[in-house]
Amino acid sequence: MDLGGINNKLKKFLVIIILGLLWCNVVLANDLRVVDGDTIDLNGEKIRFSGIDAPESYYRGKEQTCLMNETIIHCGKLSKEFLIKKIGTNKVTCKREEDPDQYNRILAECFVNGESLSKILVKNGYAFDYARYSKKKYAQDQEYAKTNKLGLWSMKFEFPWDWRKSK
Repeated sequence: MDLGGINNKLKKFLVIIILGLLWCNVVLANDLRVVDGDTIDLNGEKIRFSGIDAPESYYRGKEQTCLMNETIIHCGKLSKEFLIKKIGTNKVTCKREEDPDQYNRILAECFVNGESLSKILVKNGYAFDYARYSKKKYAQDQEYAKTNKLGLWSMKFEFPWDWRKSK
């Protein structure tokens, strides 16, 4: 039996698998931390979900708030907690965009059980279609959340991009 030949075949197979993953630009989660409603830290890399914007849980020392029946709600934290709950103990995979954003952050669309986390966040009202960058990819999901008063659409809020501008 030629073990050297088997070893070489196994090495070639592993190289093909690794190159295939790199070529597809897909990341599988081993170490995951939710930073914000639209940002995760995956295997030591900070990844910003492309095409959406979520309220800020911490921005320049401030936390974005919303009003629900005159009660102050920390909507940045609410969005982050929704994402944490949605991911649970599931594996997260991300498909990266080729180019980083203007702040040199990695941009990607990330998935749990084959479902887009961005789409889930927007459709449930915990993030918004960032039309300036998404080309309205999530516009229908946002309209659904707005129509059904889901998540932040059941409160008074400022869009995150407007809130950041005022800070």
